[in-house]
Amino acid sequence: MEKDKHVLIAGAGLVGSLLSIYLSRRGYRVTLYERRGDMRREEVQAGRSINLALSDRGIRALQEVGIAETVQTIAIPMHGRDIHTADGKRAFQPYGREGQYINSVSRGELNKKLMDLAEAEGVELYFNHRCQEVDWENKLVQFESEDAAIEIASFDIFLGADGAYSAARMQHMTQHHLFDYQQFYIDCGYKEIAIPAGTGGTFLLEKNALHIWPRKDYMLIALPNLDGSFTGTLFFPFSGDTSFEQLTTPEAVAQFFGEKFPEVVELVPDLTEQFFHNPTSSLVTVKCFPWIREDYFSLIGDAAHAIVPFFGQGMNCGFEDCVVLNQLLDQYDDNWEEVLPAFQLSRKIDADAIAELALNNFIEMRERTADPKFLLQKKIEARLHEKYPDKWVPAYTQVTFSPDIRYSDALRNAQRQEAIMQEVMSMPGIEISWQSEEVEEKILEMIG
Repeated sequence: MEKDKHVLIAGAGLVGSLLSIYLSRRGYRVTLYERRGDMRREEVQAGRSINLALSDRGIRALQEVGIAETVQTIAIPMHGRDIHTADGKRAFQPYGREGQYINSVSRGELNKKLMDLAEAEGVELYFNHRCQEVDWENKLVQFESEDAAIEIASFDIFLGADGAYSAARMQHMTQHHLFDYQQFYIDCGYKEIAIPAGTGGTFLLEKNALHIWPRKDYMLIALPNLDGSFTGTLFFPFSGDTSFEQLTTPEAVAQFFGEKFPEVVELVPDLTEQFFHNPTSSLVTVKCFPWIREDYFSLIGDAAHAIVPFFGQGMNCGFEDCVVLNQLLDQYDDNWEEVLPAFQLSRKIDADAIAELALNNFIEMRERTADPKFLLQKKIEARLHEKYPDKWVPAYTQVTFSPDIRYSDALRNAQRQEAIMQEVMSMPGIEISWQSEEVEEKILEMIG
């Protein structure tokens, strides 16, 4: 197929920027339009970063365009969860086998890096351009620029990569008589709490770990930054006896953190000031269908399938979208009439699966990681994986370190394995006998 087509991408975030690199490398003329200003030249609002966990699916996407090593220069390996329990104890839970890790990376720094790489590939970027209206018949997009001027851009292919609150999706759904849409907010919001570096840029917590303070109905996490600081995020109910609506005074905030997170109070001198300065934000899951219009439009990334961040897969899933789309362009020789339906068919089921896995992992992180029985269950699973890697692969490993396993297959496998483990954990005396041949044989029998 001819590659002299003009590809217009709405959204210069992580997925849009990476996607533009893929398509420019294929020979397309690519233009990116972003509603926000250029973050490389403007100060980004504090309190909305949520450090990202770059793992194997995302790394593979970066490797395919030769930029993984460049991106990993701004990442910090995290080998496991460092769990801080309410009684002041610590427990380290490895993410996988030795040598397997995820990477803490700043959303903003990664986005800037991808924008630079996109421009180096010849992609045109326009900032402060808000998508206002789409003329689908004539393939025109109307943008409003920063000075309220109206600009019209034509396209051959239009890809909506403009996030969970996508304007491209809104134009698509309001002009499509069979569009299904669902959004679901969890009962918790989030607020960022920055943990500063120590003297000389030292790390005041273990550097190569994701720190979790699980407290059953809520939790605090912290991911490392290159400068020695940590980006902490409090995931907390919006309403109720213990909630954001109750923490309305400096005294209430100081008392709450002093009782529930005393270690953090010692690390963050301006904690109360940050609490009231940084915004409280919500977490949404978005599912929709169809993503595409004929051979010239598709949603991609969060615009198609926003998920909560508790499996660390939002960015990785969006990057994997780019991989799959690129593979299909290879398979169908850039025939978008065949590519887009195949892309939607392939990715919709996997996007729905990782959305469910992410919601399930929220419960695991805030409630179960402090439970000794759950930690024992993870030890049993790790032992099984070590001895029988072809029979038992933990759900986390399937999702995070196994990019050749589809999310939908990982979900099915995880549900089956969890049912097996619930039966195993109910065995009398499992705390003592968990390494016995009897327990091992029972599990192998149930695996079949």
